[in-house]
Amino acid sequence: MELIKAYKLTIPGILLGSVAGYLYYQYIGCMSGTCMITSRPLNSTLYGALMGALFLNMFKKENQ
Repeated sequence: MELIKAYKLTIPGILLGSVAGYLYYQYIGCMSGTCMITSRPLNSTLYGALMGALFLNMFKKENQ
């Protein structure tokens, strides 16, 4: 339970980012297959998860 409290913004960021990354691959993607991130669904999903986690971590308040 402590782990969930510590990462209460990171976990939803990972989930939302991975869904967004996969949807980006599915609907926009890369036609030629030479794009590094969007040529495969795994790459796009992992990149989206990373970006989602980083984005929501911007709003985390630090305790001093």
